[in-house]
Amino acid sequence: MKHKLLPLLFASLLSLSIASAQTDSAAYEVTGNMPVFYQQMKQQLTYPLAWGKAEEKDFAKWKAQARHVLAECMQNLQPAPKAYAMEVTDREQRDGYEARKIRFNLSEWSRVPAYLLVPEGEGPFPAIVLLHDHGAHFSIGKEKMVRPFHVAPEVMEDADQWASQCYDGQYVGDYLARHGYVVLAVDALFWGERGRKEGTSYDAQQALASNFLQMGASWGAFINVDDMRSAEFLASLPFVDKERVGSLGFSMGAYRSWMLAALTDVVRASASICWMNTTEHLMTLTNNQNKGGSAYAMLIPALRRYLDYPHVASIACPKPTLFFNGTHDKLFPIEGVKDAYQEMEAVWKSQGASDHLVTKLWDEKHFFNKEMQKETLEFFDRWLKP
Repeated sequence: MKHKLLPLLFASLLSLSIASAQTDSAAYEVTGNMPVFYQQMKQQLTYPLAWGKAEEKDFAKWKAQARHVLAECMQNLQPAPKAYAMEVTDREQRDGYEARKIRFNLSEWSRVPAYLLVPEGEGPFPAIVLLHDHGAHFSIGKEKMVRPFHVAPEVMEDADQWASQCYDGQYVGDYLARHGYVVLAVDALFWGERGRKEGTSYDAQQALASNFLQMGASWGAFINVDDMRSAEFLASLPFVDKERVGSLGFSMGAYRSWMLAALTDVVRASASICWMNTTEHLMTLTNNQNKGGSAYAMLIPALRRYLDYPHVASIACPKPTLFFNGTHDKLFPIEGVKDAYQEMEAVWKSQGASDHLVTKLWDEKHFFNKEMQKETLEFFDRWLKP
């Protein structure tokens, strides 16, 4: 009997030995969601195409080169629509402007619903492409920033709650429209009326992003290109002054706003609230960015080999550009915000355009309060109104 127990005892001791070895962190190469060598990986990121590091010393030529590399990293892209074929499906008169529900061809592949706010009076008007946040909240998109109408009670309740939670109880789009701006708000793919047939969820976005990648594209790039087409559509409207089109967003919308300004000169001024940092400070063991899922909506494959976030945003220089961040924003480490601001300030200064760049820290969390909205409006009034 003892001889029969010996193999079992040996196997048990071996199993305990292996388990003990695996509890030693040296036996693993992944900790949390990060490879244990993530610091070495970050050290390889030298951003050789950043302005000041790149071989090209002519700024206009550098911009063209950097924008070309950005576009190459974003391939495979959806084609532009042959015609917008806009139709107005509903209207509501509001205080000093009209709210319209419209549909138009955003690309050859997508015909989308949107909100369009048009001020009363004689145009052409300045205009803003309004870009909604992520928030891991997918049931609404454009309704986060434009007050919806003729919708189900649960949609209205959802929108009101979100405006209170993120925008200090004020619909940013309606605020801009009351002050004389045409406003366009479109759902990003996976949000609101462009959501998932089976219902959206946090986990499903990672599968969607994976499927994009397997077809030689990226979900993040798809969103950015949709934003570019939205700006082109807005500039094409007869009551919009195409020389005075801006972009504004909060959180993921902020990322989309400075990306849009980098991608196209249709946008003449941009404001980005609560999304700017550096890879050095975002790629850590504790930052929200390393959890996957949501990060895919703001991910361009291979781009970090050439440019970091502030370097990409600098492609927009010398356009008027505004960045606000909160000192208590847990998503964006303050030291990374400061480093990114410093990088961009050097670029705008190098082009004699320091007065075109606003970088400001607020005693605030991840939130777009009414005072921030007021200063953002004043920024646009300075640069987009005659």
